[in-house]
Amino acid sequence: MAGLLQALVGASEKAAHVAQLCRGEEPLFQLLVAEKTGAERNRRFLQDFKTLADVLIQEVIKHDLGKEFPELQGHIHGEESNEFQNAQGESRESPKSPNPDPGGCGAVAEVGVPAGETVAVRVCATPGDTAALLLSVLEPERAAAELLAEAVHRDVALGDAALAGVALSVAPQDLAIWIDPIDSTNEYIGGREDVAPVDGITPGGLCSALVLIGAYDRHTGCPVLGVINEPFFRRDPLTRRWHGRYHWGVAYRDTRLSSLSPPAPHPTPRVVLSRAEGEAVRGALGPLCGDRLWFAAGAGYKMLCVILGLADAYVLSEGSTFAWDACAPHAILRALGGGAVALADALRARREGDTGPPPELVYNRPVEGAVGAERWANRGGLVAYAHPQHLEAILAAL
Repeated sequence: MAGLLQALVGASEKAAHVAQLCRGEEPLFQLLVAEKTGAERNRRFLQDFKTLADVLIQEVIKHDLGKEFPELQGHIHGEESNEFQNAQGESRESPKSPNPDPGGCGAVAEVGVPAGETVAVRVCATPGDTAALLLSVLEPERAAAELLAEAVHRDVALGDAALAGVALSVAPQDLAIWIDPIDSTNEYIGGREDVAPVDGITPGGLCSALVLIGAYDRHTGCPVLGVINEPFFRRDPLTRRWHGRYHWGVAYRDTRLSSLSPPAPHPTPRVVLSRAEGEAVRGALGPLCGDRLWFAAGAGYKMLCVILGLADAYVLSEGSTFAWDACAPHAILRALGGGAVALADALRARREGDTGPPPELVYNRPVEGAVGAERWANRGGLVAYAHPQHLEAILAAL
């Protein structure tokens, strides 16, 4: 598993580079800007560019992990569908590769796609083939397609001695992966860099756009490995290039390892919420937290605030997060002694007099009767916490 952990971190770094590239290179940045105005949306192609950025990052992670760990193929799941419709232009053809894509994702370098037909975005065998495939969606943006293809095929060197020294043992065939390629996509597109933090928690903006990769046990659904990458952690004032950072955690059987130290609890719990959170929850938590209720964008970012000790808990009463939002940060929280519980189930258990550990979120169990993305919604909300005593106080207040 040590090799898999390094592969997850490496995949997150490549994904972060693609996300940075889309904001830093002019041909790609202009496509993102068109999304903000709305006037250019879908004018040249049927799906917006932000979705392509999401999908491409997701497919890069799938490709790289599947290539290195064939046992994971078919068990790497993401938020996005990888199918796009080619909106215009004539049929294009490129030389066909005789072999399937080595990543095992079913991709071949066959890019003859007539206008109006479906394109499955994949990582192909060569940068040229990948660029041709992307061009079938982005036509006529050839420079953008070539920039993205180059980033997709670049090698990533971590140089992280602490990560390289991790020694673990678990079979990859027992695991599956959830990917959120760009969590907080609206903040990513908005691109605000001047949002001032409040006690260390930034209410919104580019810094809340994260890459999340989590591994869970296929049989139990329990999260065991998590990587959070912050592509927009800091911008160099001279070069204007973005610098990111990553965090990881392992919670497998009796093993608890992380790139971070467990955060110290605050005497009065600090809780971070969504701005859409209802008055009932705000009112119930007020007497417990006083003026220590903070608000932020992005489920992954709010869970990261708990991981970093900026908040003691993240409370959400609605089923508006999904498996791909929570798996990676949940694994890191478990590594640090915390966790993420299913809020409605935990409250029900308390009302029935159950004083045992509240039920944690699991990631292998689709919602019965639901369809589409809703199959993987965290129905009934969640509480992500760093310290069990704060969890108990929050459940009592709610």
